[in-house]
Amino acid sequence: MKTFTAYYPSPLGGLKLICSDEHLQALLFVNEETTLQSDEHPLLDLCAKQLDGYFSGQRRTFDLPLLQSGTGFQQKVWQLLLQIPFGKTVSYNDLSKQYGDVKAIRAVASANGKNNLAIIVPCHRVIGSNQSLTGYAGGLWRKKWLLEHEAKHYAGVRTLF
Repeated sequence: MKTFTAYYPSPLGGLKLICSDEHLQALLFVNEETTLQSDEHPLLDLCAKQLDGYFSGQRRTFDLPLLQSGTGFQQKVWQLLLQIPFGKTVSYNDLSKQYGDVKAIRAVASANGKNNLAIIVPCHRVIGSNQSLTGYAGGLWRKKWLLEHEAKHYAGVRTLF
């Protein structure tokens, strides 16, 4: 299956977008500056437009065909992440309860960390039970930025942490 790649300049640094002809497969943070050429594809263009809306505060949800590889367990956790509303957070404990097994908290956290569709599948909205920022593959500073961005555009709150 052929894939297409684009690089999106966000307020959080570069984002690498990867899609097939039918689905967005990854949105990853790029830690180094890149000037790599982007492929042309309508799905990459649509994703970039929706990211523009998100970062400007005009968009709260994404409407893109998504497909990322993972186990059945991971897929279910990622579906639960998609249900967390813009501007809201849940704890890993809450997420494991929603999954149906409070003892699965570590496995839920692990699945959360394996999400390859940052921002769109909002794993940044999961925090510690004590309201602390915990683990984020893109770095805690990005998680904090995303949560503050959403809080600002959700309810006019300036900062959370």
